[in-house]
Amino acid sequence: MPIPSISSTHKQQHNPLAPRPSSSDTQTMNLSLYTITAFIVLDTEGHRVLAKYYRPKSHPQGEPKGLSTLKEQKAFEKGLWQKTKKPGGDIILYDGHLAVYRHSLDLILYFIAGPSENELMISSALSALTDALQMLLRNQLEKRGVLENLDLVLLCLDETIDDGIIVDTDATAIASRVSRPRPDTTEIIINEQTIMNAYQTVKEKMQQRMGQL
Repeated sequence: MPIPSISSTHKQQHNPLAPRPSSSDTQTMNLSLYTITAFIVLDTEGHRVLAKYYRPKSHPQGEPKGLSTLKEQKAFEKGLWQKTKKPGGDIILYDGHLAVYRHSLDLILYFIAGPSENELMISSALSALTDALQMLLRNQLEKRGVLENLDLVLLCLDETIDDGIIVDTDATAIASRVSRPRPDTTEIIINEQTIMNAYQTVKEKMQQRMGQL
């Protein structure tokens, strides 16, 4: 098959008779950095464990209108769970949305996006998030661990997704920014023993000074 020359390609790009994308295509195509519309965690029975829907008002196409009420969200999550409850898959188009998901013990974690989004990029972001959570929860990414460490989970999510924008796909970097600070071993703890030690030190110094007089 002959390779078109630069001149012929150039003419095709500027051909006024060439077909142009329809208005519906340009409306559905997301040309911004806003990629993720929701992060959802369901248990193996389809019950919501955690859900965060992103509705950025600064989105170039305006604030999303779908899945805006709790009733709509619960109906969407129920149907999504029915389609993804069996392990084996990791990407599905459902109800006009792209869902990338991971099974982990008694949980299913989802990133929801528009149907035209880059599924590889979303999959990479979800893998980074789940790997970071595995590190923080010591390989126990299950329902009880998530509920007992919601602060860590949400912080980890915020380090991965910022208002729908993917900001990091490095699991180690995400986990290191989220991990709880260790207690400062140099912190002075005042208790009865500390007071007694201080009193003994002062007493010894007073005795030394009196001996020098």
